[in-house]
Amino acid sequence: MTLDRFYPIFEDSGWLARMLPLGVRLVQLRIKDRPACVIAREIGVGKRLCANHGAVLVVNDHWREAIDTGCEFVHLGQEDLDAADVGAIRRAGIRLGVSTHDEAELDRALSLDPDYVALGPVYPTILKKMKWRRQGLGRLAQWKKRVGTLPLVAIGGMTVERAQGAFEAGANVISVVTDITLNADPEGRVREWVGATR
Repeated sequence: MTLDRFYPIFEDSGWLARMLPLGVRLVQLRIKDRPACVIAREIGVGKRLCANHGAVLVVNDHWREAIDTGCEFVHLGQEDLDAADVGAIRRAGIRLGVSTHDEAELDRALSLDPDYVALGPVYPTILKKMKWRRQGLGRLAQWKKRVGTLPLVAIGGMTVERAQGAFEAGANVISVVTDITLNADPEGRVREWVGATR
């Protein structure tokens, strides 16, 4: 399966309802610090919305709920991998994306035969505090040499203006959070992203 080059991340299904009609074809639902019943409900709503719009839903972290809901894609960070049953995810026919920040994490990710690898933060990010500093475009190019034909996702501080540089460095997909969610016109920004990546 070929992944769309634009990959926004949102914290609830309300964002999906707003953005999927604008042409989003690949989207991650990253739900943090919510009760289990809310998480399951949100994933179910997200799955239905994506099905209605012909988009691929990636569930961040909550792999059990993804299995229970019949989702097709899960994204795991390195800490999430410690607690996840990757075998159960694979037996359920679910594809897997994995976050990486250094060589050891990339080795670990590649050992799992993932469906994509993400590298970040490419640029400084305000989304969350990280122990890793800016990776830069040079690291993207290094990662692409390592992963070969495996899709490489660039994340962290990405903007429409930085997209072309990331693609030229080897990224296949660009993942975006605050460039949309903190924008004064989120819908307008998504339209810009769709235009810049298609």
